[in-house]
Amino acid sequence: MAHIKKVLALLLAACVFCTIGIFAATAAETDDAGEEVGASVGITVHYICEDGAPSIYYWNSLPQNKETSYPGPMMIAEGNNYYKYTFSTESKINFLFVVNGNQSEELTREAGEWWYKNHRWFDHDPGEIVEWDRSDLREDSIYFVMTTRFYDGDTGNNVHCWDDSKAGNPDSDPAWRGDFKGLIDKLDYLKALGFSAIWITPVVTNGGGYDYHGYHSMDMSTVDVRYESKGATYQDLINAAHDKGMKIVQDVVWNHTGNWGDAFFCPMATKQYTKIRDLASPSSMKLIPDGELAKAYPTYDNLDGAAQFQARLDILQDLKHNGHNSKEYYHRETTGGGWGQPLEQYASIEGDCRDLNTENPAVAEYLTNTYMEYVNMGVDAFRLDTEKHINRWTLNSAYFPKFSGVKDFYIFGEVCARWNQYVNEGGSSDSPFFYTWKETESPWTSNWGSNWETNFENSKKHYTQYAAYKESNLACTSTNAFLNGVTYHAPDYSKANGTGVIDFTMHWNFENANSAFGCARGEDHAFADSTWNVVYVDSHDYGPQFCEKVRYTGSEQEWAENMDLMWTFRGIPCIYYGSEIQFQKGQVIDVGPNAPLSTTGRAYFGDNIEGNVTATDFGKYTGASDAVATTLNKPLAKHLQQLNQIRRAVPALQKGQYTTKNVSGGNMAYTKRYTANGVDSLACVAISGGATFTGLPDGLYIDAVTGDRQTVSGGRLTVPSIGKGNMRVYVCCAGGFKGISGKIGENGTYLK
Repeated sequence: MAHIKKVLALLLAACVFCTIGIFAATAAETDDAGEEVGASVGITVHYICEDGAPSIYYWNSLPQNKETSYPGPMMIAEGNNYYKYTFSTESKINFLFVVNGNQSEELTREAGEWWYKNHRWFDHDPGEIVEWDRSDLREDSIYFVMTTRFYDGDTGNNVHCWDDSKAGNPDSDPAWRGDFKGLIDKLDYLKALGFSAIWITPVVTNGGGYDYHGYHSMDMSTVDVRYESKGATYQDLINAAHDKGMKIVQDVVWNHTGNWGDAFFCPMATKQYTKIRDLASPSSMKLIPDGELAKAYPTYDNLDGAAQFQARLDILQDLKHNGHNSKEYYHRETTGGGWGQPLEQYASIEGDCRDLNTENPAVAEYLTNTYMEYVNMGVDAFRLDTEKHINRWTLNSAYFPKFSGVKDFYIFGEVCARWNQYVNEGGSSDSPFFYTWKETESPWTSNWGSNWETNFENSKKHYTQYAAYKESNLACTSTNAFLNGVTYHAPDYSKANGTGVIDFTMHWNFENANSAFGCARGEDHAFADSTWNVVYVDSHDYGPQFCEKVRYTGSEQEWAENMDLMWTFRGIPCIYYGSEIQFQKGQVIDVGPNAPLSTTGRAYFGDNIEGNVTATDFGKYTGASDAVATTLNKPLAKHLQQLNQIRRAVPALQKGQYTTKNVSGGNMAYTKRYTANGVDSLACVAISGGATFTGLPDGLYIDAVTGDRQTVSGGRLTVPSIGKGNMRVYVCCAGGFKGISGKIGENGTYLK
């Protein structure tokens, strides 16, 4: 699984993201002031600087105070724009760099060796190759958290959003509450449930009135300080997850920024604060004195909120045609909507989501370079937000290739298709399956160019051409998810682009498991390989069609049945935080700042997982106490523990192709098989009812749910009727197959 293999043996504590000129102070400098530090001493700082030879001005060290006169001593040149300075007896020190009379923000480091490049701290030389032992994401199940609403590990970084008062979020429950320390503290809880991958909402620096969710970026190159704590930076979280054999899936946004612009694309303001809590006020946003916004709107501070908003949009998208957006980093269309037509790919979808000109090569270069740095930190996969609002030809030409060479790194996108049929309202062009294919027709294989206007026009032509492709004339189809009889065949990925999607059509049809199952069977030929689809029931945005605006309203038994299907059929199973106890069942998912978060599907979950637990393996644990013990013993939590153990033990359930053609008498029954890399794994699955399977290899079959043993003769296996939410998974244990020894995990309320 995903453990860290660093070429450099530098297992230091943290990699802290900092930005010159963006933040006036960091949490470590302010909130941790006066803390005792450990006995470890010696700090070496490397600064990669292309602007000239830097000096280092330092003060306020521990254990003994040490300071120098401004601008401080020159750093030692190491070559190739690297400069070094060592504090041999210090355990903590404050400093800043001075280059050609320009100084950085105030920085703090503790004992260890650190590298600073492009406004970011690393715990290894960023110029050296770092390898990460990633693996096939289909081997995992995913737990999706909204970081700020999951668990509060450090109350010192709790911050209100500017609009918290409008929402009615009290001091006891500020919007920015959960953090990276909370995630680190609760990794054992997630592993005890059996999850091995954690999808977290965007980590980048945000700016806006209600930005706790992370989708309103203002600096993609830095991590928002409101997530981090001493010893709990983003690098610390990645390292801690990998140490437990778990993966980090980072939510990324390439389609838009927030309406405060972006430090690269359109810098308009910086955040200035002394304490983290100062960020709760919009007064922490200070206009850059020589920036476009300050110069074009000298009376900006005296404008009302609506006028300020329009002023920012003018700078971003040149609303008044006065020469702003001169580098064409943003699309100029500001009218949202346009679903099912090319407009959806170049108009801003929300007031807080301003559409980037993704057809501009400079935009593509910045985004891919910036997010590759997160990959180099050890992120295992990206969930790509608002994918269908970027043209597929654009993504295939200038975005996906950047990451294709990283072994086992996976990208899956949100192609939001709230539609009953798998061909969405705009035809193939904005359907989930469409985004899994590469460009196969010659007009689109080599025509990305350096001129953004030509690229932009091509993207619209591409959308229009493929919008005409319906169920009767799909451009590409595949048999990669289907068995030949009961025989596995090597997938044909010659036309696949190597990325996947959330199975939005299946999600939309999850009124019940049988409906979702029928939907999936009808659409799977349209995907490059649907075994890579990420499958969920509800999320931070939507429930299924019958309960679209609220968290899933089905019964506990229906949830159990849904999970049986998700964990055994095809694709990568995923649940939204709290589903293990039907958290906030039936509550509206998101109403913006118009009601307290505690009344929505984005309520704070931490009260349910207070206490201690130690995970001994995936789905196994000891020492559970207090609220977390109660939660882990809830019926659906126990259900997930057994499902995760079964899925991890049977490769056919993870990566197998399927067939229903050899099955009779079962509504949700199928044969799964995976034969590759020296493994042959076959399982017969029946959910909520009996079934008869034929054409099977003869020999011993063992049910992973109960341990029942059946000897198949003549290729026939019959599973008797079982109750709703119950399941049988008969694993072939004949010679040459990867079998099991008996029952896996502990039965609960539904699996029995």
